[in-house]
Amino acid sequence: MMYNFRKTFTILSLVIFGGMLVYNCEPDPDSLGEQLFLDGAANENEIAYDVTAFNIDNNDSIRSDASKLGLATLGAFSESQFGMQKAAYYTQVRLPAYDPDFGASATVDSVVLVIKPIYASDSVTTTTDENYIYPEGSVAAKKVINRYPATKYGRTKFNNGNLTVKVNEVTEFLNGYSDVAYSNKIYGSDLELGSKTFNGYVNSVAITKDSDNSSIFTSEVGFRIPLSASFFKTKIIDKKGQPELKDVSTFIRYFRGLKVSVTDVDGYLVQFSPSTVELIMYYKSIDAGATASTQKKYAFSIGNGNAHIGNYIYERANSAVKLANSNINSTTGDEKLFAQGMGGNSIGIKFPAKTIQELRTLYEKDKAAIISAKIRMFTDKAAWSNHLKKPTVLTILQKVMDKTDPNKITTSFTKDLLTLGATPNFAYIKAYDLDKNPAYYDFTVTQSLKDIVESTDGTLDDYTHKYFRIDVGNFLQSSTGTSLAGYQFTSRPFSLDRAVFVGTDPNNPDKDPSKPYEIKLRVTYGTK
Repeated sequence: MMYNFRKTFTILSLVIFGGMLVYNCEPDPDSLGEQLFLDGAANENEIAYDVTAFNIDNNDSIRSDASKLGLATLGAFSESQFGMQKAAYYTQVRLPAYDPDFGASATVDSVVLVIKPIYASDSVTTTTDENYIYPEGSVAAKKVINRYPATKYGRTKFNNGNLTVKVNEVTEFLNGYSDVAYSNKIYGSDLELGSKTFNGYVNSVAITKDSDNSSIFTSEVGFRIPLSASFFKTKIIDKKGQPELKDVSTFIRYFRGLKVSVTDVDGYLVQFSPSTVELIMYYKSIDAGATASTQKKYAFSIGNGNAHIGNYIYERANSAVKLANSNINSTTGDEKLFAQGMGGNSIGIKFPAKTIQELRTLYEKDKAAIISAKIRMFTDKAAWSNHLKKPTVLTILQKVMDKTDPNKITTSFTKDLLTLGATPNFAYIKAYDLDKNPAYYDFTVTQSLKDIVESTDGTLDDYTHKYFRIDVGNFLQSSTGTSLAGYQFTSRPFSLDRAVFVGTDPNNPDKDPSKPYEIKLRVTYGTK
């Protein structure tokens, strides 16, 4: 069983009203047209129509501040279709209480930054040392280490699965928790505070005394990076009683935060919840009335209330997506479509005039009613033949351009999500054959199409200024768990997924059997 996401970020429930369902059979008509099938009331027909599908270049930038960053990402990964992606993480640090008293003659023994990557909890290797000697006081003890593989995306065995992780002090103010920040901004950082090789595994440690089996030390599952003890002695301990430690506003401008990054340019990506990151300082000091120093533990505040920012850097040179983005054709469409989370490409889809006219003619002359309409999109069998998992879910939104100002665009849920979102078993997307090549996805656009084609008052919805936008990621639920948080709240800012899809080929007539995977609008209609 994979690590429980609710421990890292509650809002990441994948329940999308009725849910996202995965089938290995043909889709059924949606509830808008079910009544037409009752008692043989309609004859079913299905026809595939052309759509115009094109790439959307997002300039490799997306909001990645704390309000958007459900999971932080760390690592680097390179492949030919999308190029190199490198992910780092910025976080503020706060004191648990201000104007702290560390005691007399305080010295810092060690400092560790703990990140807790998502891991496979059902795959554990346990190592036990019955003859361990705990160094503080040379105590005879037993040490038990449980090791779990972290969940990785990319080339997991590259460089023997090792990433070099480093931590730097941030020199630029990160603003507040609620302030907007974008993924392509690099904040100033200076002194390296520590580094460690991450081998792709996370550990928990438990040390108990041999004499009475009492606990000496425990650590939850995570990856511990040792930081400079002398830095924290100077930066924190030696500032006791001074203005820098008196209040939060002064402190976060004095100690502006930490940057966690990797030195590698290839390998894999791992993710962790910002709310679970820990910064722990172990020190000794003499308490009031005492004559000898004692060991103490000081936990800084990293999680809630701090600025957390994902930093994503891309190198697209010689990649397929770079070439595609240099030749985007939103008029007749692009042959290959690229979708990537974390600021990468989106996909745009429009209904061409010929398609709408054919459907209107069918509606007006043959009295045909649209029962079901799906946009079916296949992964590219050649370009996306690899070991990477295919996206299990994508989002679809309605975009409307202002008729007088094309640069002014409004965004909303599709009519289908707004109309049928609360309907039991409704799914705006269904994914098929995810374990095969190619996989394909059906997006429900029934109501959206009916509004354009069908009319009861003699007027027809104008469609020329509208299009759909498809993104890697998932819609997030509201804090109550009873509805979606809003069209703008998705997992796209931290989704690792990417894929290449078959787009629009204007030179491919419908009768050409050699190109069966072109993106199409599949309409089921009934005539009474």
